[in-house]
Amino acid sequence: MVALNIGRAPHRVAVLPFYGTGALFFALLTVLLFVAAGELTGHHFSPHLLAIVHAAALGWGTMIIFGAAYQLLPVICERDLYSVPFAVASYVMLTVGALLLVWSFWVFEVGVLMITGGALVVVAAVLYAINTCATAARQQRVNVQQVFLVSSALWLFITVIIGLLLTINLSHTFIPRNHLDMLKLHAHAGLAGWFLQLITGVSTKLVPMFLLGKSKREWLLYTALVLQNIGLILFLADGYFNPITAKMLIYAGIVALGTLAWLIYLADVYRNRLRRKIEPLMKHTAISFLNLAVGFVLLPVAFYFSDSRWVSLYGTFLFLGWITAIILGTTFKTLPFIVWTSHYRHLTGKVIVPLPKQLYNERLIGYQFYLYLSAFVSLIIGLIADCAPVVRVALILWMILAAVYVANVAKTIFHKPMITDGNKTQ
Repeated sequence: MVALNIGRAPHRVAVLPFYGTGALFFALLTVLLFVAAGELTGHHFSPHLLAIVHAAALGWGTMIIFGAAYQLLPVICERDLYSVPFAVASYVMLTVGALLLVWSFWVFEVGVLMITGGALVVVAAVLYAINTCATAARQQRVNVQQVFLVSSALWLFITVIIGLLLTINLSHTFIPRNHLDMLKLHAHAGLAGWFLQLITGVSTKLVPMFLLGKSKREWLLYTALVLQNIGLILFLADGYFNPITAKMLIYAGIVALGTLAWLIYLADVYRNRLRRKIEPLMKHTAISFLNLAVGFVLLPVAFYFSDSRWVSLYGTFLFLGWITAIILGTTFKTLPFIVWTSHYRHLTGKVIVPLPKQLYNERLIGYQFYLYLSAFVSLIIGLIADCAPVVRVALILWMILAAVYVANVAKTIFHKPMITDGNKTQ
């Protein structure tokens, strides 16, 4: 476990609820996938698939990322988190909003419930953006990671505003454009603006720390920042005023070039690392980057071929391949530290205390890694072959994986302090 700047770690109430709730949403996501197994290769605009996507994007991905960001913002910005109460409030708003959206999409109850859920998520995004921007603004020396975090927070706000307008549009039509085209803009603003830029910024801080590596090619990160934003802005502007055509793939290519610059930077960090052994948690991260690359390859395939299976594969590689893999890989690199800090920081050097890695079950990490590989590969095979039995077996593996993950997260969060004073353990 790499030591972060514990002097600026926020209060645990600003972090732990996100991890615990995100783990439960992951379990819910796998159950919903199993229940809707027969619909996974159908059209993406269906009630159950919309519920599943929002459970993955908001309850699972965004929930965990909020918690990780509140923990890492003080490290990246070298300043205390701007507001713990704002962090707590964003947790409440995001949790309630995500639950309302998932339920209303699942039963497809358009109207007040769905709009309320969307509005609460917008409030959560606003509170997060204020916390992010205000924390970064208190640092006089700006680094590229801070810019990525601020940029991603603004893209999250744009994404959820579009989402809220779309939920209103379902019951009170007012958007002049085709609803499905607007849905594509909404989805990719979230994927390329919120998730991609947040993960880019945080990974270029954490991966060098975990691998004990470094790269002098920081210009690659500025290249990634510029290209990712230019490509996304062009895509959204053109896509709103004009029909979505093959021209959009040019903008996707610009974002892909920016992503490639980021991955080349990480590859350089990997080559110059001091820690030669790669542990399972870092293997999760490496696999996530590979899945992201496959997602970019699948985008033009999904665009040109009418078979909805390609869209399903595209979404699977991004949500279950890229985002899920990186969360599984980083949870137990970050969560144990905030728990350890809460219990033991004031005791360091006075008595014998456990290491952060002793707060979770390392054996379960090994099970988690191979369960993930088995679940993901079998699901991809099942979707490609359109074989329902294989898909169901894969989704059973996903539920087992979620149970293992939830158990390890719970063990970490509910850790009871263990202090050794000589031969006495308290």
